[in-house]
Amino acid sequence: MFVRIGNTPRDYAWGSTTAIAGLLGTEPSGGPEAELWLGAHPGSPSRVLDPQLADGAENLAEWERTSDLPYLLKVLAADGPLSLQAHPSPEQARAGFERENAAGLAGDSPDRNYKDPFHKPELIFALSDPFEALCGFRDPAESRAALERLAAAGRGGAVLTGFARTLDGEPGAVLRRATEWLLGGDTDVDLLVAEVVAAARALPDDRDADTVRMLDDAFPGDPGIVLALLLNRATLRPGEVLYLPAGNIHAYLRGLGIELMAASDNVLRGGLTRKRIDVPELVSVLDFAPIRATPLAAEHPSAGVEVFRPDVPDFQLSRVELGDDDRTARLPLPGTAIALCTAGSLELTGAGGTLVLARGEAALVTADEGELSIASGPGTLFVATPNR
Repeated sequence: MFVRIGNTPRDYAWGSTTAIAGLLGTEPSGGPEAELWLGAHPGSPSRVLDPQLADGAENLAEWERTSDLPYLLKVLAADGPLSLQAHPSPEQARAGFERENAAGLAGDSPDRNYKDPFHKPELIFALSDPFEALCGFRDPAESRAALERLAAAGRGGAVLTGFARTLDGEPGAVLRRATEWLLGGDTDVDLLVAEVVAAARALPDDRDADTVRMLDDAFPGDPGIVLALLLNRATLRPGEVLYLPAGNIHAYLRGLGIELMAASDNVLRGGLTRKRIDVPELVSVLDFAPIRATPLAAEHPSAGVEVFRPDVPDFQLSRVELGDDDRTARLPLPGTAIALCTAGSLELTGAGGTLVLARGEAALVTADEGELSIASGPGTLFVATPNR
């Protein structure tokens, strides 16, 4: 079964006013358009454009057949940085949710960290050139070198030079200690942030200084400005994918992309925000092992098709790119799919139905269609499914 769906972009302040409309060929709202949600998540479930096809349901959250969809597909357009955040593992999410329930916290309590018992890994497929993000801790020796460059540019700064010296030792322990201190409310943190920002303003051609200036413009005085210097800054080119597993601290900085995640609300923030930060709980879920923020490799099962499979069963993302040469692409459906056309027009055929999607149009495809045959390009199609 093919069911056309749609939605209205979320108007978070960090969103672009033009990028989503420009991609999908829609009329801009005039305000920020940050995320277009395609899925059954109750926060913004997709509208069913023909409710008769969905047993009268007006949206996917109301339709019993799709109410437990394990993933959420988004078009994301960041015109400025989002908050630093991390997500729990399945075990951490389940334990935290049960713990807060036992403590009597209401579901909408501001003191809650866990809104549900599920994890929330995610990936981002870059559409803009570039798409930039902070992703995971880097080797603290690199962070120390960056801070020393800033200190030299700013002609010293006792707190800055002192903090740089603390980044020696076993990497995991060093990074944990630095994170706890930066987010712990020590009065010297404000002095450190001020010194780092002043130094960055005096060092124009430096990538780390650029990160500091960008974050200070958006969140002046926030300790996350310095925490960001402990992280990798990833620059994705169009077609590259960044995968963010449990425990990975990250923040999107700017750009347009297709985001796919597990359908959960569990977010532990770590700075660049005015929302609550639970430092002990955040630290308990963070992975402090340094990494390199490398793109997720694609599989190429057939011409015109690439598939990105993370190490979780909740989701995988396929991209189909067809020219006008009458070629047909085939895509197996391991479960209920959501398809979004971002360019041209494509004909989708399954075991029981056919649907043409044009630029900006989306549809839910039930698993009983078995396999999608995609033809009649040129066009570009993104397809989210479970990862089985």
